[in-house]
Amino acid sequence: MRPDQSRWPRRTDHSDRIQHERAGRDAHERTNVTSDFARLGVPSSLVSVLNERGIQTPTPIQAATLPDSLAGRDVLGRGRTGSGKTFAFALPVVARLADPTNPTARKRPAPGRPRALILAPTRELAAQIAESFEGLTKASRLSLLTIFGGVNQNPQVRALTNGIDVLVATPGRLLDLRDQGHLRLDAVEVTVIDEADHMSDMGFLPGVKKILSATPARSQRLLFSATLDNAVNVLVKQFLHEPVIHEADSAQSPVSTMEHHVLTVTAAERTDVIADLAAAPGRTILFTRTKHGAKKLAKQLNGRGIPAVDLHGNLSQNARVRNLEAFDSGRVETLVATDIAARGIHVDDVALVVHADPPTEHKAYLHRSGRTARAGSSGTVVTIATPDQRSDVQGLMRAAKIKPTVTAASDQVLRELAPGERTLLTAAEVAERTPQAPAQPSPAKRGPGSGSGRGAGRGPNAGAGRRGRGSQTAPRASQKAPNSRQAPRAGRTASGVAPSGSTRGAAAFSASAGQSSRRSR
Repeated sequence: MRPDQSRWPRRTDHSDRIQHERAGRDAHERTNVTSDFARLGVPSSLVSVLNERGIQTPTPIQAATLPDSLAGRDVLGRGRTGSGKTFAFALPVVARLADPTNPTARKRPAPGRPRALILAPTRELAAQIAESFEGLTKASRLSLLTIFGGVNQNPQVRALTNGIDVLVATPGRLLDLRDQGHLRLDAVEVTVIDEADHMSDMGFLPGVKKILSATPARSQRLLFSATLDNAVNVLVKQFLHEPVIHEADSAQSPVSTMEHHVLTVTAAERTDVIADLAAAPGRTILFTRTKHGAKKLAKQLNGRGIPAVDLHGNLSQNARVRNLEAFDSGRVETLVATDIAARGIHVDDVALVVHADPPTEHKAYLHRSGRTARAGSSGTVVTIATPDQRSDVQGLMRAAKIKPTVTAASDQVLRELAPGERTLLTAAEVAERTPQAPAQPSPAKRGPGSGSGRGAGRGPNAGAGRRGRGSQTAPRASQKAPNSRQAPRAGRTASGVAPSGSTRGAAAFSASAGQSSRRSR
């Protein structure tokens, strides 16, 4: 639609004309940078938000699905975690709700009746999805709320009462609030199921079916999944109407920038090898099979002078937030996790993934490994295999269609896989960098530095003398590329403050429960 030119002044002086032309050129340059999104049909207001985030070129899954999802069709998108799926569904959801031709766009949503619903399998993923939506909803004057379990429901109920446009939720808390009468789904215009295969693996599909059955039958539905197993296929056939299927960067697709290695070690070498890899510069995620194993390994690393945090189901909500924020911000660069962290945790610039315990099946291997080599970056995946695990690991790699490089652990091999100087911190430095639980009241006053942080009471040289270890004050190599394994490990110096990194996941996670960004109508 052309603007009403009768409202323009008929005459302008020379300075006004120059200013007008400059503004036009600036606007053209801003939109031209992300013209690929505009050509896919993304509204200019949302293109500007992407441009502000430095997102200029659509990923394959975005380029494939956006034309159909923006047109209102049901879409089944298959793509690995880290392929850009969040914006692939966030853009069409916001575009639909804010479309001036949509009759509901001019109305405040009714209390407890959201207009769009995004389902995610874990609390962490729900928070990170909400963070991606935040800039888009703010630019479009839409309200946004994230709800999940493990926290007080009262703030969430109050926010729902005010009316919500976009609701990001985990299935359990959503059904709880619906069954209590705080929430209805009959006004939902578009529903998104993210990480549908993870929903299936975690036993959430019965709840997801109940939720979808409560939404309008002919509303738009978008389903994204890394794989399409039988359970997910049943969901597609039952609830999606003539879906358009797009596949890009699926979990089975090879990632040329990801290197896979198997390190054969003895049982006695295992912890030393894992610690050496964790001490190298760069973000590292270590996966264990059990919650106890994750807690134990993180404690061992901290005791050796390597700051590490754990992430698993036994942690309280506050502890999960603290630990994830410490890792996401770069204050701590080693995360020890169970498979919960493979289910949608998005942390940028993870250079190394180590399967400290090989997973039991290939889907878990692929999801774990997908924490690195994201968005075109390179990454290394290392599987630790003791003699009794070698045959299982061989079968795992065959099922995953991976041909790893198999080598025995040695000093040279470890430095090729994880280059850079190994530097250990003192117990006090480790305690300073790792988040601690709030202090409990005690009649005995503790002296400074006598807290119960990880590594407290251990000598500053604990762990020294192991394979290839540097001294406490050993200089570290530096490189120009910040995402390289050669880059200095954040916070590895005894003094100085760890650089502030991206906190998009953890910040959103800690702030989103029961809070909404309100529209200014």
